[in-house]
Amino acid sequence: LTVFDGSDMSQLETEGNWTIAADGSLFLEPRDGEEGWKRYHHYIWLKEQYGDFVFDFEYKHNEGGNSGFYFRVADRSDPVTSGFEVQLHDSTGKPDEEMGPHDNGGIIKTQGASKNMTIAPGEWNRMTVTMKGNQLTVVMNGETIQDFDLAEKKPEGKELVEKGYITIQDHGDLFWIRNLRIKPL
Repeated sequence: LTVFDGSDMSQLETEGNWTIAADGSLFLEPRDGEEGWKRYHHYIWLKEQYGDFVFDFEYKHNEGGNSGFYFRVADRSDPVTSGFEVQLHDSTGKPDEEMGPHDNGGIIKTQGASKNMTIAPGEWNRMTVTMKGNQLTVVMNGETIQDFDLAEKKPEGKELVEKGYITIQDHGDLFWIRNLRIKPL
């Protein structure tokens, strides 16, 4: 199921400044005064909730860029507390053994990616996130960088709901996404 095909945003919701670029990608250009990551209504949200799914998309950012892919979000007013985030961050050149939860492909407050598959700023990265039961798999630019039982490694006190919302973060940085596809499992 195509969520965004380059022209139709009807399956998405946001109050942020996401616009369709000339190349058919969704472009985020924060408006004057928009910064930080706590403006949750500025994230771009899929309208439906999903339990088990495969979500495939491409993204790019400038040098130092930062965003996140959130899933199984129980409360749209606070995805950070009520969901899980795969970090989308410029980690270009960082050694594999130094990759932590806040580096590209890391699961925030959980674990870092097994290897750094980041492509240079300004280039398109492709990520596929699969959630089946409690098993989370993340493939980045063709390499599996996460594959584990999220229920076993989730932060203490954080609930892993069976079904929740999916969103991509507005971190107050220029950011592009395209070819958003989801397959419910």
